[in-house]
Amino acid sequence: MLLDDQIKAQLKQYLAMLENNLVLKVSVGEDEVSKNMMELVQTLDDMSDKITVEKASLKRTPSFSVNPVGSDSGIEFAGLPLGHEFTSLVLALLQVGGRAPKVDETTIKRIQAIKEPMHFETYVSLTCHNCPDVVQALNIMAVLNPNISHTMIEGGAYQAEVKEREILAVPAIYRGDDFFEGGRITLDEILDKVGSTVDAAEFDSKEPFDVLVVGGGPAGASAAIYSARKGIRTGIVADRFGGQVNDTLSIENIIGTKATEGPKFVASLEAHVADYEIDVMKSQRAARIEKKDLIEVELENGAVLKSKTVILSTGARYRQLGVKGEAEFKNKGVAYCPHCDGPLFKGKDVAVVGGGNSGVEAAIDLAGIVNHVTVLQAMDELRADQVLQDRLRSLPNVTVITDALTSEVTGDSTVNGLSYVDRVSGEEKHIELDGVFVQIGLLPNTEFLKDSVELNKHGEIIVDRNGKTNIPGVFAAGDCTDSAHKQIIISMGAGATASLSAFDHIIRSVELVEA
Repeated sequence: MLLDDQIKAQLKQYLAMLENNLVLKVSVGEDEVSKNMMELVQTLDDMSDKITVEKASLKRTPSFSVNPVGSDSGIEFAGLPLGHEFTSLVLALLQVGGRAPKVDETTIKRIQAIKEPMHFETYVSLTCHNCPDVVQALNIMAVLNPNISHTMIEGGAYQAEVKEREILAVPAIYRGDDFFEGGRITLDEILDKVGSTVDAAEFDSKEPFDVLVVGGGPAGASAAIYSARKGIRTGIVADRFGGQVNDTLSIENIIGTKATEGPKFVASLEAHVADYEIDVMKSQRAARIEKKDLIEVELENGAVLKSKTVILSTGARYRQLGVKGEAEFKNKGVAYCPHCDGPLFKGKDVAVVGGGNSGVEAAIDLAGIVNHVTVLQAMDELRADQVLQDRLRSLPNVTVITDALTSEVTGDSTVNGLSYVDRVSGEEKHIELDGVFVQIGLLPNTEFLKDSVELNKHGEIIVDRNGKTNIPGVFAAGDCTDSAHKQIIISMGAGATASLSAFDHIIRSVELVEA
């Protein structure tokens, strides 16, 4: 049985929301995936009188498309959309069935402005927590624009294609026959990449804010909500709402929430922000900040936003090795998310570079999937919690090498090895393997602040206990600062602190902007 009774009950409730009739066109053979696919589409057919099933000849077998009666939506699922992709299937059914996608009017206009025919294909694994957001973004584009079509391809069902295209990381997006993008990418970022950008004039015309938050992660969301609750004019400008949390799988240390996943938590943050009168400007990066009569934040698109106060919460990103071969083999054996890409290395040999908690956790996770894991740590001992080290060293297919400075990732079309220098002997050594997972910590997103806000030697914004920076009216919070610990819950508290400090600064020194 593909779906248990509880999931079926929930699915039936969703299907009751269909507004229009749907046709599922299915192309199947005699293989096991085809049999399971027929069971799935038949279950959908049985649950709703608005759904019918037709046999068809599609590009791939097994696959099925979701269509309104009398036309094609351009949305196909090659392989079974179960696991993390089950939500993608449900949303596709609802959106093709007449329920409007939850996107803002500006985004809708950007999608509908695309005139050039575009067909996207996204390779996924059902254990990837980043893949569904990409699949759902491209499906929304197909729903809203007949010039766009999209196929989700489950890599396990199409291993020959995965091998032919040398896909070693998911999601892997192709536009036609050409590789388009790998890894997590938002709807706004996809639109930017295909040339459907937001007019800078839309930002230039905005009135000054009381509080402008730069960054949309946990610190930024918390800061914006605290500011909006004061009844003052608040804005968020963010490259990617949710920031690094989007790339986190399991979260179990937010007090009061026993367990959640990164994308789910980000969705709850975004929904909470949406409850307030907050001007959210997504897919925009800050390029410069300057204190004048007001504080000016210049965006990379040239627009300038003005505010009485600014809260910097730009977060951090995965630190890269910076060695030869890393960039060349990204998504071709070099990966940063073991949860997403680990299944693609089943039965192979891989390395994890990094001996902190994230590196050791990645190695433990991968050891249950791959043939062998080699952990390389630059220092003379691992830095992970002892309980994690004990678990790691108990595994029979893990080797730990300390005093190892990675010098090069090697390969032909894909990774075939890693070279490192022994810090003690100075000898260069080489390991033959198929994949390299980089887990060496974080780098603050503060490069644009080097000539304005005071940073420490690590590039972190220096703040006091109130979140103040060296510039009056400019505050900072979260992983971009010199806070002692980088944790979601700490970032949220720091965001609240910075917001309260900004409000105190406003009422003591400047007039409020009328919201």
